[in-house]
Amino acid sequence: MPKPIARSKTKKSVAKRFKITATGKVKRSKAGRRHLLECKSSKLKRNMGKSAIVEDCDVSRIKLNLPWG
Repeated sequence: MPKPIARSKTKKSVAKRFKITATGKVKRSKAGRRHLLECKSSKLKRNMGKSAIVEDCDVSRIKLNLPWG
């Protein structure tokens, strides 16, 4: 019987937090918008709702955990 080929699996915790754009950049959401929002300004809360791009030094580690992303 032939040995099955090893396949790399997607790390689900990474898949839930990051998305890869069409150009290959990695998109993430900003932290700090879950609770304790009374003391934060409307401008800060609005800007935390927008997505951000992951820095280049971290992209390779994220893409390793998203082989099919």
